[in-house]
Amino acid sequence: MTIRPIVVGYDGSDSARTATRWALDEGARTGHPVRLAYVFEWMPAGSWLGPGPGPWPDETARREVAAMLDGAVAEAAGSHPGVVVDGVVLDGPAAVLLRDQSERAALMVLGNRGLGGFTGLLAGSTTVTLCAHAHCPVVVVRAVDPAAGTRPGPVVVGVDGSDSSLLALEFAFSQAAHRGVPLLAIRGWSPPATPWVPPVLDPAEITRAEQAALDEVLAGWRAKYPDVEVRAEVRTAGPAADLIEASRSAQLVVVGSRGRGGFRGLLLGSVSQQLLHHAECPVAVVRELADPAPVDDDPAPGELVHDGPALVPPGTPTRPTAPEQP
Repeated sequence: MTIRPIVVGYDGSDSARTATRWALDEGARTGHPVRLAYVFEWMPAGSWLGPGPGPWPDETARREVAAMLDGAVAEAAGSHPGVVVDGVVLDGPAAVLLRDQSERAALMVLGNRGLGGFTGLLAGSTTVTLCAHAHCPVVVVRAVDPAAGTRPGPVVVGVDGSDSSLLALEFAFSQAAHRGVPLLAIRGWSPPATPWVPPVLDPAEITRAEQAALDEVLAGWRAKYPDVEVRAEVRTAGPAADLIEASRSAQLVVVGSRGRGGFRGLLLGSVSQQLLHHAECPVAVVRELADPAPVDDDPAPGELVHDGPALVPPGTPTRPTAPEQP
């Protein structure tokens, strides 16, 4: 049995490397190993239209991916020698396979732009699907400012009282404690846009009530994490706008996958989706918290694990490897 890994959707792109650095820093803080997951998205059956057989991925592609993962694992060992790192190659639909990986993961980490099998990761279908269905928190590392995840700012969490936001709050407190930084909890509401406000609607009174509700939610977590400095604010620009503004000085913004708003049938809430597109720091979307129990060491079906010279399928010619240094 082993500690659950932090799994990174990896394709060798600049965005994936930025996400990997974030994951390695997280592994160094928390003691979790890091796994780089590359996905070969196979063509649907019957879609090959070229001359002759069209097997893909072929042996050349697999060797190139194995070499890429070898290089990434070696680079990680040099920059973060205390973090255990390996890689895994998966065949099939990226969103489905990464969701399956999340069942055994402590955390999933994605860049916001990708190559090859991760072309859809511009806060697109793969990201949205994974955030909506993952069995652990998903962190999307936006490449707006690669240093945003390490700057000396707070962890910010959006709290609206929904079950999803309460899971996000638990994750945010844990993150703030591991990082040794303050936690900023934001509860947002929007006054009516019309200038004709009903007389029974007193914005100041509503703000006071929202502040009291937020303080009540935070009380138990303040007691559990007495060393975490907590600020609680009610803002009125609108939940998404409030959190995007806070992201400009934050290390991490944490939200639940679904809030209390309408359109509950949507895969992912509108606030979460707007943050994935516009936040200026990494965003964690929490649908479920990771199971704290360790996992077995055996690879899941279809996995090919790389932890030294990369493994390739049986019968595939391998390239020579450099001898170990004395």
